[in-house]
Amino acid sequence: MMHDITLGLLAWLAGILLGAVFFGGLWWTVRKAVAAKQPALWFLVSLLLRTGITLTGFYWVAGDAWQRLVLCLLGFVMMRMLVVRLSQAKGLTTEACHAPES
Repeated sequence: MMHDITLGLLAWLAGILLGAVFFGGLWWTVRKAVAAKQPALWFLVSLLLRTGITLTGFYWVAGDAWQRLVLCLLGFVMMRMLVVRLSQAKGLTTEACHAPES
């Protein structure tokens, strides 16, 4: 029982760490790609690397227990929510406007 709770907590923390790596890597890529000569290459390589790390982490954490996968995913999504909230608070995001104002 205590072993399962510990593994669940570790899976949740691993999800938070994977989210930090994924979204931190995205932030870093955007900053670097803005000044790069080939920004598409930066984004492609970053996407493949971040996705590979994240999926490998999910696979490793889950093992043979779907419950750990769910907890890891929960931590990942919570980190995404935190990153969105922090970026909005610092004014780093803007609403997309697709129609010209009249």
